[in-house]
Amino acid sequence: MNDNFQNTKNAILTYFRGVRTEWGKITWPEKNQVIVETFFVVAIVFVFTVFIYLVDILFNAILPHAHM
Repeated sequence: MNDNFQNTKNAILTYFRGVRTEWGKITWPEKNQVIVETFFVVAIVFVFTVFIYLVDILFNAILPHAHM
C-alpha cells in the first residue's frame, strides 16, 4: 500500500513539474493585439446578431404565423 501511495505521489509531482515547465514556454499576446482582436470579435457578433434579427423580421413578414 505504501509503494502504491509513493508511486502516485511521484506521478503527481512529475505531472506538476511538467506543467510548470510548459507554462514557461507560453508566449502571451501583446495587450494591443488582445484589444484589437476583442473589438473584432464583438463587432462580428454584433453584425451577425443584426443579420439574424433582420432575417427573422423578413420571415415573420413573409410566412404566415402558425398557431399551435
